[in-house]
Amino acid sequence: MNSSLSTCDRATHLRIVAVALVTSVVVVVAAAHARVSETGGLTADADTSALVVKAGKQPVYSTSGDLIIR
Repeated sequence: MNSSLSTCDRATHLRIVAVALVTSVVVVVAAAHARVSETGGLTADADTSALVVKAGKQPVYSTSGDLIIR
């Protein structure tokens, strides 16, 4: 196996492609088996019996309604 990709022979390129193919198949199989089979605990349940608190009136920080342009 040659150490440089520009000067390597056909067999070396074939080995590189084979290793990339095997690695991608392993990643795809691992991702397919890593999915969660039970999704009941992952959903957000809204508590509809809770008290709803609405926002009050916005605070006023200035009593002057004049627009000042500088």
